[in-house]
Amino acid sequence: MSQRPDLKRRRAVLEHEWSRWVPRLSVPGARPGGTAALRHEVTESWARSLGSVDPGRDSAPVTDGGRVHQRWTSSPLYRPVSALAGELHSIAEDAGFVTAVTDEAGTILWTCGGPAMRRRAEQVNFAPGGRWDEQAMGTNALSLALRTGRPSSVFSAEHLVSALHGWVCYCAPVHGRDGRVLGVLDLSTTWDRSHPLAMSTVRTLVSTIEARLTSEVPRPGQLRLTCLGSEQAVHEGRPLPLRPRQLEILTLLALEPEGFSPERLRAALYGDRPVTSSTFKAEISHLRRALGGAISPRHYALTAPVSCDAADVLRALEQGDTDTALRHWGGPLLPRSEAPGIEEWRTRLEVAVREAVLASTRAEHALRYGERAPYDTEVHEHALRLLGPHDTRRAIARGRLTASLRD
Repeated sequence: MSQRPDLKRRRAVLEHEWSRWVPRLSVPGARPGGTAALRHEVTESWARSLGSVDPGRDSAPVTDGGRVHQRWTSSPLYRPVSALAGELHSIAEDAGFVTAVTDEAGTILWTCGGPAMRRRAEQVNFAPGGRWDEQAMGTNALSLALRTGRPSSVFSAEHLVSALHGWVCYCAPVHGRDGRVLGVLDLSTTWDRSHPLAMSTVRTLVSTIEARLTSEVPRPGQLRLTCLGSEQAVHEGRPLPLRPRQLEILTLLALEPEGFSPERLRAALYGDRPVTSSTFKAEISHLRRALGGAISPRHYALTAPVSCDAADVLRALEQGDTDTALRHWGGPLLPRSEAPGIEEWRTRLEVAVREAVLASTRAEHALRYGERAPYDTEVHEHALRLLGPHDTRRAIARGRLTASLRD
């Protein structure tokens, strides 16, 4: 109780200091005089920042002269963000945002957006190489997200630096498998373009990035099989050199853990093709050796744990968890395979995921699935029905629908 007057005095001092830099804007929570009350996390950030950051500075300091390309390509976020680059570009350009990704210290490693918005962002060095940690730029959404490990937004004059008072930023930290913050994804725009759905868009994108991080990093000692949209088996961080036929066998065994009789597995692989028994057994033997003997004889089944993205999708759908299923959904099962058993599973998976998306009342499900189904008119129409009339993501869904109808 004795500390409460001190906290009140400190807040009053901070708000007085803040009012010196506030433009006369209609901001959320504004007082009759045109200023707004500081949120608690903003108050605390200002208290930490004022001793090291001049509110009158005009831009963020630069790291390594802005030369961060090598740091970006070696970042754990590089591959999952690159896989979403098309979606990030579309959101930024269509909605008038600038998208940025930082490292764990708050240095921007990558940005995208329309030319006009990027030029405005570059004026304050919201660009690769710019430092946006609290010590460098005071109170901003990036620094808050890094400090708290939670999604954050900062509007207009909540920023400590007055050069940022024309901006609003929405961001969320990206966590690795061990819970460590790897960086932050940020959507920023001018304050007059602020949108209530921007934060949910950031959360969805970060969830997708984190799911890709999970699928790319196997547990120690465990085999990780990626067979949706791509074809790769990784054991203890090292790719297994498997031929396409062996990947097909491994995929079938991962999807049907109860296993196969030799006759049924042979039919699933070759159908009616005249393939000798020795050829079939040689493929099994090679895969067994590659897996350290983890395939049972006579009745073929895996005897060691294998994590598989297709199995993850099935498990999520069985639990009614469409969100998790879509995080793992990377596209068709072994897209180059013509094995009858793989083609059957490919169809089953695609139908199950698509039906879950069409039954969902969440627009982000249709948008995420539509990214990998550019010609699926029904999915794009479903997305448009779910999106509100002022949702900035309507432009994405409408563009996809137009392209699907044209083709």
